[in-house]
Amino acid sequence: MELPATSSTTRLEIKRGTRILTEKPFAYVLKSKYRLERCDNCLEAVKVLKCSNCRYVSYCNRACQQQAWPLHKHECPFLKRALPRIVPDAARMLCRLILRLEHGGDLERGYYTAHGSRKFRDLMSHYAEIKNDPKRREHLESLHAVLTDMMTDSSSGSSSSSGSTVPNPTELMSIYGRLITNGFNILDAEMNSIATAIYLGVSITDHSCQPNAVATFEGNELHVHAIEDLPCLDWSKIYISYIDLLNTPEQRRADLKEHYYFLCVCSKCIDPQEMHEMTAAVCPNASCDASVNIELAKCQSCDASVTPELRSAYSEIMSLTQSSLDSMKEVAYLDVCKVCLAKQRGVLHPLNVWHVKTLDAAFEAAINVGKWTDALEYGQQLLPGFAKYHGAWNPLLGLLHMKLGKIQLYERNYKQAVHNLQEAQRILNVTHGRDHRLLLEQLRPLMLQARHEMS
Repeated sequence: MELPATSSTTRLEIKRGTRILTEKPFAYVLKSKYRLERCDNCLEAVKVLKCSNCRYVSYCNRACQQQAWPLHKHECPFLKRALPRIVPDAARMLCRLILRLEHGGDLERGYYTAHGSRKFRDLMSHYAEIKNDPKRREHLESLHAVLTDMMTDSSSGSSSSSGSTVPNPTELMSIYGRLITNGFNILDAEMNSIATAIYLGVSITDHSCQPNAVATFEGNELHVHAIEDLPCLDWSKIYISYIDLLNTPEQRRADLKEHYYFLCVCSKCIDPQEMHEMTAAVCPNASCDASVNIELAKCQSCDASVTPELRSAYSEIMSLTQSSLDSMKEVAYLDVCKVCLAKQRGVLHPLNVWHVKTLDAAFEAAINVGKWTDALEYGQQLLPGFAKYHGAWNPLLGLLHMKLGKIQLYERNYKQAVHNLQEAQRILNVTHGRDHRLLLEQLRPLMLQARHEMS
């Protein structure tokens, strides 16, 4: 684990882009949908071979298999027993946590400063809230059934030969609570969730919808970088975002309440103006680019009247957009996105969050079907919305610039490609660090090629 050089660092100014924490996971599991295409240990997407015993997990080489063996040897018979069924990711994660705690993990510490650390039992379990949450209780009951089936020898009806048992209901609920309220999604270079993990040290970090730090990953290793200048390394004043910021304050607060059992009171969540801006209509006056609160009688900038026709069209397109995006959670369809964008034109403000979400879906859909001209158009329109809602120093904004640069390079728009790749580098240097593989293996070769072609 990487820490600031000395404890005195806590009294020094932290510059934007400083890596303030590096941590290996206490426990993690690769998502089951990737188990035949990614290594269960290093998480790399390479050619993999199944474990010869359980035939459930796969590894890229013998070194990774040996590295994983101290823990996998305990879960291996359980996974073998589960086949041909797929074990739910949450059940496998619970199983791993049980095994880690049984084999000395309860004494392990995750350090966030030279002297500050946390153990698994220090993580909040929200036991009382989960006990009174019917949806969580039902989920835990289903996971308990899976664990009991996996960890019990059906021939004898007793505990498995490894000696591991499913904890009693109280203990299992406390482990489950720590998992769901402290778990991280490990993201690959394209910000796709590929695994679930618990990190001990970084669990000290609180949430803000205006974060001053960001968590990124390299393999299963978590890195936290400051994205603003900080007066000192004070973890009580360092914040990351737990949720998707491309949502209205109402939705963000609901997500945080449902998943983490607290109500966010940051300035972005309690400011009524924030909600109005995120759901704004265009001004009826074509020469005014102000965002308009559809509930008011007039534009606050130019006094243009908000007509009943505009309100009706706004209500219709907002409903269509929300239902269309909801139906495309798994796969975005370009033709559906185009219909929504056409209807939004002249009704929703360009920074209306639902318009931005539609552009995002259209951009990814266009890339998936190789419609590069469409992708460039949508990606360029997406930049202001991403910058506004994700923030100027967010990995998603950096990756958007990188994708645009890559497409422009392919389309031989070398000058524009260099511009977007430079913007990507400026942001990703801060959020990932100059030595991250994303920059070394993907971004820099693209930059070199674009500059070479331009010259």
